[in-house]
Amino acid sequence: MFRTPAHLYRVLAIAEAITWTLLIAALIARAVGAPGIVVTIAGGIHGFVFLSYGATAILVAFNQRWSIGLGLLAVASAIIPFATIPMEIWLHRKGRLVGEWRLDESEHPQDRTWYDKTMRWFLNHAVLLVVLIAVAVVALYVVLLLVGPPGGK
Repeated sequence: MFRTPAHLYRVLAIAEAITWTLLIAALIARAVGAPGIVVTIAGGIHGFVFLSYGATAILVAFNQRWSIGLGLLAVASAIIPFATIPMEIWLHRKGRLVGEWRLDESEHPQDRTWYDKTMRWFLNHAVLLVVLIAVAVVALYVVLLLVGPPGGK
């Protein structure tokens, strides 16, 4: 389904922007009289997709060998409403999303460190990788729910 890092990144960048729309619409709806639960639901959906986008940006950054600064910029783009889409367009235009998953050592002979071998192992065991990322996202999501919303009440 997500045969390239570019495709996975694009899907999550768009999903993150869509959930911003849901959250903003819910805030407007609450302001004009809708029950507060609409913000709770939209906020929960947005929060989960926000964390999923962040995890995806980190995974793609590792695979594409981005600098730490570029990886952090990609993750931070989710903080500004709709900024993940221009970020994806910019990364695409700059060639930072070009290439396949680093699955085969013969295609990437320069990948010889423990880090490269670990990354390749996880990419070749995609189901386990997805499960581990999902568990991490859900765990962080639960912790953040327990901490409470920004600004708290």
